[in-house]
Amino acid sequence: MSYTIDRMFENDGFEKIVERTRKALADQGFGVLTEIDVKQTLKKKINADINDYLILGACNPTMAYEALKIEQRIGSMLPCNVVVRTTDDGQVEVSAIDPQASMQAVDNAQLQSVAGEVKTMMQKVVENI
Repeated sequence: MSYTIDRMFENDGFEKIVERTRKALADQGFGVLTEIDVKQTLKKKINADINDYLILGACNPTMAYEALKIEQRIGSMLPCNVVVRTTDDGQVEVSAIDPQASMQAVDNAQLQSVAGEVKTMMQKVVENI
């Protein structure tokens, strides 16, 4: 089972795809709680050079609340990460976590139901970028 929902973009530019990803997340009720510029961090910490790589930690408050009511420790698996990165051939890829795949370790049918709803929302995010 794949653990991400992916989409590739050609000739659209990294910053433009980041902007479109933020909008698509907001349109589905997600806010960006965290942002990690992996390229900048690796350059600063270990002087490594990689392509553009941004992790957006996205959260839909309503869905997070539903999950927390079902499983109190589920916060250890939140927020939903969305990666925007430039590939070696210059394309931009967006990879959003598949919540159902990430929640498989938790044996709770109610939680899987919520994860299924969030997966549908994430699929719409990726489709609408």
